Amino acid sequence: MKKSLYLLTGATGLLGSNLIRLLLDKGYPVRVLVLPGDPVGDTLPPEVEKTQGDVCDTDALTRFFIVPPDIGRVVIHAAAIVTLDPNPNEKVRRVNVEGTKNMVDMCVRHGVEKLVYISSTSAIPELPHGQKIRETERFDPEKVTGYYAKTKAMASALVMQAVAEHGLDASLVLPSGIFGPYDSGFGMITSSVKMVAEGRMPVSIGGTFNAVDVRDLAAGIVACAEKGAKGKSYIMAGSQFTFRELVQTICRNAHIRAPRVTLPLWLLRPFAGVGSLYAKVTNRPAWFSRFTVYNLERNNNFDATRAKTELGFTCRPMEETVADTIVWLRETGNLPMETKQAAR
Repeated sequence: MKKSLYLLTGATGLLGSNLIRLLLDKGYPVRVLVLPGDPVGDTLPPEVEKTQGDVCDTDALTRFFIVPPDIGRVVIHAAAIVTLDPNPNEKVRRVNVEGTKNMVDMCVRHGVEKLVYISSTSAIPELPHGQKIRETERFDPEKVTGYYAKTKAMASALVMQAVAEHGLDASLVLPSGIFGPYDSGFGMITSSVKMVAEGRMPVSIGGTFNAVDVRDLAAGIVACAEKGAKGKSYIMAGSQFTFRELVQTICRNAHIRAPRVTLPLWLLRPFAGVGSLYAKVTNRPAWFSRFTVYNLERNNNFDATRAKTELGFTCRPMEETVADTIVWLRETGNLPMETKQAAR
């Protein structure tokens, strides 16, 4: 049996860093694709083999995929651009769709043992409130909301097409919102947790959220690489909770007072356009916009039964994820050991 090398894209993000940690712990050799000049690339463990390039660079991908004949390849494609801007964006399309097509083509050409593509629950059509959203193997960008969701649906369809037409052994993982410790790149969720933990959110807002601990997601992805069924997708998500519950949990673990007022989304909806306008004028993501309101209002109740049954996926309680994230923020100096508000 061939020894397998894990080829990982998106290695310098929150999910990638946790995947590297887990794969090395399990004794797997790892090769990663790193953007030239990415400072996080210099902080990766020395055991990790690095190839410079990106998923839109076919020459770099050729170098990335070439291995000795006695070595197998398991590919985890996690690289993507996440955006809250619902409008079309050529760079997002190029990376999320064309980049995935390039990865799929390379997997077919080189006869890899397994491809695990990290899609998103946003690529699944939404169901009415009160119904649980389950996996699909048919992805249609016209049935989902937001440009990021559309690109993930398009990319997911490309993977499924390669399964049908070329017999590629590929599985899809569909995570909900990802957060947890070790986010050296400080993504939007980690930045928001830090903002709340510093007492910079005077009021809470309505709506619901769904998140998966990045460590549990990493474990589920590796399990999918080891035993995921060909042509199947797996939702990996936690329980739906209110945004107010999330804010209260952060404040409790940060030892600060939680906001006493929660503004309903219907009251905020008329002002959401200001955030959307800010994003358009400044070309920077807005924390609060019409699309934020949509994501909080939508049905966020996802069913992870298939991943639990077939892959042994588990998701720890939100309380534990928040607590560990707060500890990590403090240990890295990104959050004071005690805020002024907590000292009163």
